[in-house]
Amino acid sequence: MAKKENIASVLAFEKKLVPSDGYMYGTIWENRDNCSPLKLIEKSVRGTISNRLKAAIKNDPVKLNVEVEKANLQTVDVCSLEPEQDTLKLHFTLKVLGGVAQPSACNNALFKQSYTSAVSGYISKEGFKELGRRYALNLANARFLWRNRVGAESIEVQVKALNKGDEQTWTFDATTFSTRDFQNNDQEVVTLGARIASALASDDDFLMLEINCFVQVGKAQEVYPSEELVLDKGKGKKSKILYSVNDIAAMHSQKIGNALRSIDTWYPEFDDIQSSAGPIAIEPYGAVTNLGKAYRTPKDKQDFYTFFDKFARGEQLEKVEDEHYVMAVLVRGGVFGESDK
Repeated sequence: MAKKENIASVLAFEKKLVPSDGYMYGTIWENRDNCSPLKLIEKSVRGTISNRLKAAIKNDPVKLNVEVEKANLQTVDVCSLEPEQDTLKLHFTLKVLGGVAQPSACNNALFKQSYTSAVSGYISKEGFKELGRRYALNLANARFLWRNRVGAESIEVQVKALNKGDEQTWTFDATTFSTRDFQNNDQEVVTLGARIASALASDDDFLMLEINCFVQVGKAQEVYPSEELVLDKGKGKKSKILYSVNDIAAMHSQKIGNALRSIDTWYPEFDDIQSSAGPIAIEPYGAVTNLGKAYRTPKDKQDFYTFFDKFARGEQLEKVEDEHYVMAVLVRGGVFGESDK
């Protein structure tokens, strides 16, 4: 148990990977300079009843016929390439910030001193090299495309550093990079990772990246912007609402950020092929909401707070991978205050 004088009840960290929304355009693979914004289309469809039915209905053929005869009318948003277009372009920017050693809010000077010392030790020893390489790989493999990555014939990722006087470009064939592991030391990835790591390890420097990704999905094919969360669907006329900005189909910055920080291969079940979800997003409890599972539990002492409470007070963690995980959560940002009661 931490001594009461070394407890920060107010403790917050700003996120250090700051992506923009992703904007979607249509183009032709052989002529990628000529792009046009993709717009959402409203479509009304007459579907069939396909949900699970109550036993009284499904076991009675007459009632079942009455039920399935009902039209399942839906109005939904969709987004597709134009008939002559075969390629999706996704454009976004990513700002990488330094200053991890300084919390944005901390109400305990003793805790802040021990925390800063621990982070400075990590930076001098590891320099964010492993985290930088993994973030770079998630740019190179186009994980941020999510569903748009599936079934693509070709994927090209263009990354450009925009910092004045220190411009640099990288081009990746995303189909040659795995999204299941990080055992890759491609020289271009290492170089990009070093730039990201250098910014993260700095006191107040930054790196500004521009990402343009081209995905050859096929002529007139449907593409997938982010879907809006509608809390009260009963009052709306649409059953699916997609995201757009100024009439341009788009992906949420949160969704892109989740993909970029999906670097956690250090959780206990990763090596278990039967239960592994592959790399998961960096989260304090290893939460994967679509699987309804937390892969890092306090019971197993594998969660962020178990590690952080030791690390921030100067204790040595057993494995360097645990340090990587703690630092990745701090890069993610959040409010991590501890009760002093």
